[in-house]
Amino acid sequence: MEPLVVFLLVVIIGIAVGLLFHTVGRGGWLTRQIAGGRAGLTAALVGIAGAFLGFHIFALAGVIAPLLVLLGAVLGALVVVWAWRSIKL
Repeated sequence: MEPLVVFLLVVIIGIAVGLLFHTVGRGGWLTRQIAGGRAGLTAALVGIAGAFLGFHIFALAGVIAPLLVLLGAVLGALVVVWAWRSIKL
């Protein structure tokens, strides 16, 4: 696949996973009031970071099939967004 297409797919995967997780894993009313309106944007950016991590980990592991590398992007985004939401400082 073309590098630009792969880049755009990884970005779209990250945004989709981040926003989906933000919508499904939404906190209570008070949490939304404190976090403000930018929580969705933050979740999308964290999802993009996770998608790039997963994509590159699968690529470095020697996975050749483009579909499996994109699956790695989905798994990476899920793991990073889940970890980001789970860690309480």
